[in-house]
Amino acid sequence: MHLQIITPEKIIFNANVDAVTVPGVSGEFQMLQNHAPIVSLLTKGDVMIRLNEKDVNSHLIPHKNKKGVYVYRIKSGTVEQRDNKIILLAD
Repeated sequence: MHLQIITPEKIIFNANVDAVTVPGVSGEFQMLQNHAPIVSLLTKGDVMIRLNEKDVNSHLIPHKNKKGVYVYRIKSGTVEQRDNKIILLAD
């Protein structure tokens, strides 16, 4: 599936991923391939992204305990997942 992380300044990340875990306002949840369509508000926390290491960029921090998982910290945001495409608008 494809993930885009967009801030008011620029596109932070734009690549295929295996899984995305986000800090939803009602609790953390994970999106995998063929996930049901969803739109959710996000709260302050870590977006955890499992991906091929060739797609890592300087905005992502390696997870301390999980190989192949990278973190992007947000203050708040919105996420939409549909047809294996995830758009995350982050502050």
